[in-house]
Amino acid sequence: MRLVVGRVGRAHGLGGEVGVEVRTDEPEVRFAVGAQLLTNRGTWTVAARRWHSGRLLLRFTQAEDRTAAEALTGVELFVEVDESAVPEEPDAYYDHQLIGMAAEFAGGGSAGVITDVIHLPAQDLLAIRTDDDREVLVPFVAAIVPTVDVPGRRVVIDPPGGLFDPDED
Repeated sequence: MRLVVGRVGRAHGLGGEVGVEVRTDEPEVRFAVGAQLLTNRGTWTVAARRWHSGRLLLRFTQAEDRTAAEALTGVELFVEVDESAVPEEPDAYYDHQLIGMAAEFAGGGSAGVITDVIHLPAQDLLAIRTDDDREVLVPFVAAIVPTVDVPGRRVVIDPPGGLFDPDED
């Protein structure tokens, strides 16, 4: 299975470096020098990696100058992972493990099904398609999503009032 680990941003400097929007909890592993990353344009090899002002900069062997780097803007970076693989951190999950899970309210009853995991700078959101076909974005934090049962293919949510029912306080 392909796992998105980043997205190429704009070129940085003249030497072929690009900024990368990191979408993995393991950037030191996924973007190590020599790492092979899959793209819709073939396989790229990381030639250099450094952090600059909180931003990951990479140079690929396939893009040695600014002109080549500028052509990479917007390209998604993937790695192949075994579907049975799990992240090393105990409370970390791959998106494919969560998508399709049943979402249940802590007090009982169905909240819907997880259709997407949205990664934002501050926190992740679970997109839940409700039984009445609405989409609700739920902050993926322990206070609201106290239980993630991967083998059972379900999450338990305890949303604040109004998140699922706008008339509720």
